[in-house]
Amino acid sequence: MKPPVIIILSESSVAIAQQIQVALPNAMVYGLAGRVQSVDVSYTKFGDTVRDLFSNGTPIVGICAAGILIRSLAPLLTDKRAEPPVIAVAEDGSAVVPLLGGLTGANELASTIAHALEIKAAITATGQLRFNVVLEAPPPGYRLTNPDHAKAFTSDLIAGATVKLIGDAPWLSQSNLPFRADGTHTIEVTDRPIAGSATHLVYQPMPVQGKLAIVGTGPGAAEWMSPETRALLQAATDLVGYKTYLDLVGTFAQGKRHESDNRVELDRARHALDLAAEGRSVVVVSSGDPGIYAMASAVFEVLDREAKPAWEALEIHVAPGISAMQAAAAAIGAPLGHDFCAISLSDILKPWSVIEQRIALAAQADFVLAFYNPVSKQRTWQLDRAKEILLHWRSPATPVVLARNLGRSGQSINVKPLADLTSTDADMRTVILIGSSKTRLIERSDGGVWVYTPRHYGG
Repeated sequence: MKPPVIIILSESSVAIAQQIQVALPNAMVYGLAGRVQSVDVSYTKFGDTVRDLFSNGTPIVGICAAGILIRSLAPLLTDKRAEPPVIAVAEDGSAVVPLLGGLTGANELASTIAHALEIKAAITATGQLRFNVVLEAPPPGYRLTNPDHAKAFTSDLIAGATVKLIGDAPWLSQSNLPFRADGTHTIEVTDRPIAGSATHLVYQPMPVQGKLAIVGTGPGAAEWMSPETRALLQAATDLVGYKTYLDLVGTFAQGKRHESDNRVELDRARHALDLAAEGRSVVVVSSGDPGIYAMASAVFEVLDREAKPAWEALEIHVAPGISAMQAAAAAIGAPLGHDFCAISLSDILKPWSVIEQRIALAAQADFVLAFYNPVSKQRTWQLDRAKEILLHWRSPATPVVLARNLGRSGQSINVKPLADLTSTDADMRTVILIGSSKTRLIERSDGGVWVYTPRHYGG
């Protein structure tokens, strides 16, 4: 199940939402813009928002009237086996009503919320109330092979039929089902392909397929981390990444940490895939955007090269983040306002001859350039060589933005002309933006400058 969203319409509901959030620590609170301030995410249109969440399979906890949820979602109600849980909670916390998703965990979710509010959930499903189990909705690890028979089967039990159990499953034996050795109906738990019937339900044990998310935390500041990334971190059982990046998310995630050196990306990706194949909810943590010189590509590279059968059914999701070049550009104005490209100056994974060629071609094409990995302790000459190439095509006065430790302690943003750029200006925590022929400076009253590249490309 995805992390739930608690959606509210007024500031008066914030306290109840926060109380529920204690019981559902991975839930995000959505509040109506202009009416609610203290929330994780603001929205403008209630109906559109809940329909989008519902369509994406996100459980919804609405602190509002049940009617507004029902009317908003009515056009989307087609398959009760696929719909996510939808719960209505009274604004004063006096009632918790599961509206939809009884087969996907709504009753359990409502019970958890009700316990946090110290009330009883208004569960109306007779099977759940009578037997403490929903036969149509087995827990993870089991599959009902004949779900179309479950409703009639449950109705028979409610009417007085008894049931014998063949096989073993704790969730069944711990229920209140009327088990008898000579039961009129049968529930069988087996890995054999058996055809069920209206009086014979068949459950097959299934491996619990894991989840792997690759997230980008942004350059470093907590406010640059997306709500989606926070929710994935909070729901994770395991966190995989470079120690520095795991430290950045320490306050948002409680999963088991798997630290590794920053130079073993493929080993890290392999380890994350193996953990997920064990049925865990794994998050690989990158800084910036995970798809830009980061771990998303490493994960898919390992997946492509090795293709282990255990990885084939994994649910893999990439959650975007703010990249270092975006953060650097925003801090100084809009230098990426027109066409641009990004080039890593590291020659660990590609030859320097390729890097030189790309710099020269990008300079001739008059792109703004973003240089990643410009200087390291072992690589001290590449930036100077890149400058030499650029000066064949760019004016010595071309603005250069040097952004270091973005969003972290010691952040610095400096601007200098290309002619003055040296390798001592940067390190691995610096991203460099090289202006195009059109990039301009605007002097500020405080002595600083804005840098921007016009959207038009006239003379």
